[in-house]
Amino acid sequence: MGMTEKKLPEAVEGRRERKRRQTRERIEQAAITLFMERGFDATTIEEITEAADVSKRSFFDYFPSKEEVVFAWQDSFADRLMTAVAARPTGESPVKTVEEALIATVTASTDERALALSELIHCTPTLKARDQLKYAKLEQKLTEALVTRRGGDPDARAHMRLLSAVVIGALRVGGELWQQRVPDTPTESVSMEAFARGIFRELWKMLAEFGEEAKSRF
Repeated sequence: MGMTEKKLPEAVEGRRERKRRQTRERIEQAAITLFMERGFDATTIEEITEAADVSKRSFFDYFPSKEEVVFAWQDSFADRLMTAVAARPTGESPVKTVEEALIATVTASTDERALALSELIHCTPTLKARDQLKYAKLEQKLTEALVTRRGGDPDARAHMRLLSAVVIGALRVGGELWQQRVPDTPTESVSMEAFARGIFRELWKMLAEFGEEAKSRF
C-alpha cells in the first residue's frame, strides 16, 4: 500500500502534463488549420478557441498571441538542432558538425505542415517581420552547443560564435532561395537535403575565396 501511495503523485503529474500537451496541440492544430483556410489576419482568437473547444483564457495560458501559435514550431526546431549537434561524433570538426547537424534537422523538419507554415509566414507581413528574430535565437543556441562540445573552452567562444553567425546566415539565405525556387516541372523538384547540401557547398567555396583574398591584406 505504501509503494502505491509513493507512485501516485508521479502518475497524477504525468496525466496532468499529458493533458496540457494535448490541449496545446489541439489549440495549435485548430489555429493553423484556420490560418490556412482564412488567412492569418482574418482569423480571430475567438474562432480558434471555438474550433479547439477551449476558453479564451485557456488560449492565453498557452499562447500570448496569435503570432506565438505560428512560431511555436521554431522552438522545437532549435531544440532538435541542439540535439543533433550534441549527437555528432566526438572529435569531429566544428564545420562538419554544423553542416551535418543542420542538414539533418532541416530535412527531418520539412513536412507539409512546415512548408505550409513557411509559406504563410512569407505571405503575411506581420509574421515575416517577426520571423527574423528566430535567426538571432538560433545563432545564440548553436554557439552554446558548439562551445559545450569544446568542453566549455572560453577561448573557443569567439570562433564558435563567428561560425554560428555564418551558418545561420546561410540558413537564412537558403530559406529565402527555397521560397523563390521554381521546380523543373509541377511534380518534380530538388529534395530539401540536396538543396541544403548545395547551399553549404557554395558557402564553403565562397569563404575559401574570401580567405584567399584576405591573405593579400597581410
